[in-house]
Amino acid sequence: MDQDNWIVHVAEARKRLIIVGICFIVTFAAGLYAAPGILLYLKSQPLAEPIAWNVFSFTDGILIYMKCALIFALMFTVPVLLYQLWAFVKPGLTEHEAKSAFPFIPVAFMLFLAGLSFSYYVVFPMMLKFMKRMNQTIGAIETYGIDRYFGFLFDLVIPMAIAFELPVVILFLTRIGILTPDTLKKTRKYAYLGLAILGSCISPPDFVSHLSVTIPLILLFEISVYVSGRQWRKMQSSPSG
Repeated sequence: MDQDNWIVHVAEARKRLIIVGICFIVTFAAGLYAAPGILLYLKSQPLAEPIAWNVFSFTDGILIYMKCALIFALMFTVPVLLYQLWAFVKPGLTEHEAKSAFPFIPVAFMLFLAGLSFSYYVVFPMMLKFMKRMNQTIGAIETYGIDRYFGFLFDLVIPMAIAFELPVVILFLTRIGILTPDTLKKTRKYAYLGLAILGSCISPPDFVSHLSVTIPLILLFEISVYVSGRQWRKMQSSPSG
């Protein structure tokens, strides 16, 4: 009987992985089709418009197409992956646990999009202006390649988007009992220090830019502490908690 259950679980996992794989392939193909429009939109932005996107090798163009399509596919595949994961573990959860876990999926997706938007429209322009100003200060001739431009962009916005998942991660860890509000409060000063270091790594080395990145990260942490506290109190007051 145990072996039969194991076979059923493997078959179920295989089916859900196939669904995720098909979603990734379809959205990746759609991303390849949409990549020119996305890249031209990024090129038309005021900050990027005066920059000539030089190509220094035959593969630069296709690599940028692939990277753009990959990010496009991940944006739409991650929610499907989270849903399939939730659907896979749902039979082992109580009805209340299943209902309380489901909102993690759209919230995580929205926070990821918020992180992408904030990093692209706020942090990336500051970084680019700072770097260009530094290059002009030493009299350097600016010749930018399309691969370097997008490599710089992706290396900045993706970590920031992941950092915006902090509330969901902390809430999930609270939900399964690994974190408590007291633990978060005791480690607040260490969290502030870590977020300040992260902010300094992401932002240009000037005070205003540093604050503009670090303050949102600290606010995200405080939101996480507040949401964690509410979840913890709800769990303690429930008959099963």
